[in-house]
Amino acid sequence: MATQLDDFDIKILQALQKNADYSMNELGDLVGLSHTPCWRRIKRLEADGYINGKVTLLNAEKLNLGVTVHAYMTIKSHDEDSLNAFENAVQEINEIVECYSTTGEKDYILQIAVASVDHYEKLLKERLVHLPNVASVNSTFALKQVKYTTALPLKR
Repeated sequence: MATQLDDFDIKILQALQKNADYSMNELGDLVGLSHTPCWRRIKRLEADGYINGKVTLLNAEKLNLGVTVHAYMTIKSHDEDSLNAFENAVQEINEIVECYSTTGEKDYILQIAVASVDHYEKLLKERLVHLPNVASVNSTFALKQVKYTTALPLKR
């Protein structure tokens, strides 16, 4: 069973969401702990599953992946094997950066990062419509990113 988070844990998680490159001394100073207790808390937060990993966030524009597409997928059959086949196949397409199972008219929402509309059209024709069990795909293109964060809203 995971332990209850206290104020120090929350401060550590908030700080790491902003910058995972803090040295242990910097992080400790920031949250009000010395090196060793801060390190122990991070190890516990990792072991308890609060911290899944550490990554470097990349600039999609600089990497020529500045077109964001949301593809709303409807599937033909909702049995477990069909859903699993679709979800497993989605894992193999690098341009799909997020996939959510949803309620409502559409079954899945995919967030896709591509270089251009032409790139998306090719991906759609060659891969997306051929995913297992796909009935339809409706796509929207993001015009502008108004807000982007990977930080979760943690209570204080």
